Amino acid sequence: MNKIESGFGISRRYLHDEVADRMRELIQSGEMEPKERINEGELTERFGISRTPLREAIKILATEGLLELLPNRGARVASISEEELEDVIEVIAGLEATAGDLACRTISDAEIDAIQTDHDAMLAAFTAGDEVGYFAHNRLIHEAIMAAARNSTLSNIYQSLSGRIQRSRYRAHQTEEQWKEAMSEHEEMIVHLRARDGTALGSLLREHIRHKKRVIAANYGERGAA
Repeated sequence: MNKIESGFGISRRYLHDEVADRMRELIQSGEMEPKERINEGELTERFGISRTPLREAIKILATEGLLELLPNRGARVASISEEELEDVIEVIAGLEATAGDLACRTISDAEIDAIQTDHDAMLAAFTAGDEVGYFAHNRLIHEAIMAAARNSTLSNIYQSLSGRIQRSRYRAHQTEEQWKEAMSEHEEMIVHLRARDGTALGSLLREHIRHKKRVIAANYGERGAA
């Protein structure tokens, strides 16, 4: 009887999933802009892969709303209309509010301390005028609160929707007054987390996201776009 040789464990992760992750990061970081056509030849060379896993990855990102499939013309990075943008931001605001409420029931002191560390790093970046560092820690804080909610359904829906506007949400240029307002709201988040006040944190997160509407719309939305 033949035995299966050891050392050849089955990978549970397919190549096209890894390709989808890399393309998702390119889109959300802004390296691939809205409406930009997907150059399959360029990407296969860049990733060192064949077209098959790339096309499977494209299908995955299309189901997430990050790419648009064009009949007989490949695919392009999805754009979003101003009306859609309003709807998506409102839903994300609701999801983050729910996450804040749930997180206060289950979050540990160690998790709050980690959020505090990111908050301090974000403040240092803000003071230094380091936009990249500021937004990186900003994103980690929001994702940490979502993770602390311990609700996979909520997290999956949030990840799918926020991915569509993430590039501009965490990189949108703001006025000095808007920067200061955002920092003040983040400081309040820490206070409510330590107090385990889910109602207050949920309400704050909802308004915090709503305050970003105008900034995100100016950087990402396309007035009247289909």
